[in-house]
Amino acid sequence: MRIAVVGDVLLDRDVSGSADRLSPDAPVPVVSVQEIRARAGGAGLVATLLARDGIDVVLVTALGEDPRAAELRELLSGRDRVGTVEVIASRSALPTPVKTRVRGAGHPLLRVDEACDPVSLPPVATDEQLRALEEAEAVVVADYGRGVTADPRLREALQRAGRRVPIVWDPHPKGAPPVGSIAVATPNASEAAAAGASVDGGGGDVAEAAEAARRLAGAWAVPAILLTLGERGALLHEPRGTDAHVIAPAEVASGDTCGAGDRLAATLAVELARGSALASAAEAAVAAAGRFVAQGGVDTLDAPAPAPLGGDADALTLARRVRAQGGTVVATGGCFDLLHAGHARTLAAARRLGDCLVVCLNSDASVRRLKGAERPIIPESDRHELLLALECVDAVMVFDEDTPEAVLARLRPDLWVKGGDYTPAALPETALLQTWGGRTVTVPYHPARSTTHLAGALARVG
Repeated sequence: MRIAVVGDVLLDRDVSGSADRLSPDAPVPVVSVQEIRARAGGAGLVATLLARDGIDVVLVTALGEDPRAAELRELLSGRDRVGTVEVIASRSALPTPVKTRVRGAGHPLLRVDEACDPVSLPPVATDEQLRALEEAEAVVVADYGRGVTADPRLREALQRAGRRVPIVWDPHPKGAPPVGSIAVATPNASEAAAAGASVDGGGGDVAEAAEAARRLAGAWAVPAILLTLGERGALLHEPRGTDAHVIAPAEVASGDTCGAGDRLAATLAVELARGSALASAAEAAVAAAGRFVAQGGVDTLDAPAPAPLGGDADALTLARRVRAQGGTVVATGGCFDLLHAGHARTLAAARRLGDCLVVCLNSDASVRRLKGAERPIIPESDRHELLLALECVDAVMVFDEDTPEAVLARLRPDLWVKGGDYTPAALPETALLQTWGGRTVTVPYHPARSTTHLAGALARVG
């Protein structure tokens, strides 16, 4: 997968040390510096997070020619990642913005901003930057008020891109408004207030937050708003969909929230690019932001990049790599609600037929439509995690439709595997696979093992 990140890059510095005495000149703490760390901030942080997830990123931004810009380029070229970051920068005549956080004994004391004011003359987009948007499978716009998203040609290119791929727009109070073709905007309370849709106290009640999201969607003429509410999670508003609702994080932790919004936007774009419905993608994004804070936030960027899930964090990238090496891509699908021995045997048999196995997993909404309002028993995120825990499963793709044709058209596996209780000729997927030379095959069916029987047995024992 290749995602374009568009926006302003900052140089973030953390100055940390002990603070056990006051200055004799004024009643302020004296910080004895023990460590200074630097990282790419703003759109650069979004790009870094995506690369650590195994995503190949093209970063469309503006950079100057001062030493701090050179430092940013070096930070963005880090090798401790699974994915890559390609920087395509237009020229900025302004000094590189720097945000320095000073912490004493682990607690924030102050932040110093240098050259971070909004600019009156935005940088000019290049033809190479516009072409990069045409090749992306998703776009994250990380606007930090420095003018990159104000260029008219770039905005036109973003408008066109949004008709083809999902765009997640993380706005800024002093930045340009989102273009109308985006999939979703992700403002926080202060950004909502700057747009005239205040959420009292940074959160307010659900009705107030829903009204703020509704006003923003109308003012920006965008299809959806995911209004972030701090430790409360986020509120999703889709004017053409269901009523707005709050998505609570799976875990709430006090800690450094720096970068949580970037983590949310990055995850949201990846999930939408994989074909997830917006509600499912938003739930995954809120959960990822909560985990990010609970695990230490931006401090975790100094640790080695985590190994991608199941050998590769992204099923589409995995499939491309296997095909490039002459291998066979195998896929199977289903709800997998309450994993049982029949599932495990089918999955293991499918994996033996090729060089990787991708499971196409019905989303919660899809399961409800297929199985009824009381299903699934196990939520989508847990089913996803349980499948990846199996040694025979290399990757999982979640789909929201009732049937898997759309996700199969994106994945294009060589083999589509079903249990022996199915007849390949009777499956609509068979004709689809034949269009690219794929085949539908069956593996032995194991009777008397089903989720329905298992759920009934569990109900009988309480």
